[in-house]
Amino acid sequence: MTVILVSALTLGLLGLIFGLVLSYAGKKFSVPVDERIEKVRACLGGANCGACGFPGCDGFAAAVVKGEAPVNGCAPAGESGAKKIAEIMGVTAETGERMVARVLCQGSAGIAKERYLYDGYKSCMVASGIAGGPKQCRFSCIGLGDCMAHCAFGAIQMKNGLCVIDEDLCRACGECVKACPRGVIKLLPQRQKHIVRCRNSDVAREARKVCMHACMGCGLCKKNCSAEAITVENGFARIDPEKCIGCGKCASVCPSKAITDSLTHDQIS
Repeated sequence: MTVILVSALTLGLLGLIFGLVLSYAGKKFSVPVDERIEKVRACLGGANCGACGFPGCDGFAAAVVKGEAPVNGCAPAGESGAKKIAEIMGVTAETGERMVARVLCQGSAGIAKERYLYDGYKSCMVASGIAGGPKQCRFSCIGLGDCMAHCAFGAIQMKNGLCVIDEDLCRACGECVKACPRGVIKLLPQRQKHIVRCRNSDVAREARKVCMHACMGCGLCKKNCSAEAITVENGFARIDPEKCIGCGKCASVCPSKAITDSLTHDQIS
């Protein structure tokens, strides 16, 4: 009994000594943490998407406080977040125009012709490597949701075999752009109203064969653009958002309806 009591007291004493030593060491060698890091962290999007170029939100917040990252470097935080961070850091935030992710394709089921019925693993990357993908258009959205899986903000849904993005939820982090194996998604200024939702560079006859809404590069949009905002290169049209005045003439004359109004496109889809 005495041996047990002595052992218990010895262990208790050793535990107390080690506890005091660790407590002293923790205070002696502790690294001061700048309270601004937590404040900056609270202003971020919270997606840990890495679009800022740093290892997650904690890494970006620390970099901002160290002066190694700009206060507006977190796209998901948006303009309001950048302003809050600027206030914390005592600087002025340079905010640009709001960008959103947009899908440059209208190849939903019934619009884009299918090559075969795909019933494999639900991945655009996987499907694209099987005989060119399930849709005949090699430029089309495959529609199996790799972009949706990478969106931390729930801004993407798959509807009728096509990616649809909710611009109110989009934070322009760019993860969907990187996830798409076909490069169908692009970050564009939200103010850009009219968009050419096709990138098919095949000749008009071949493009039209595989998709009802394929741009045929006919140039009617360019001829009817009074602002000279449209060019036709590599078989499809492009609209310069800096020159576009949003008149809508291009969309009205497009024979294949490849040009859409961004405000109503998701409703049409």
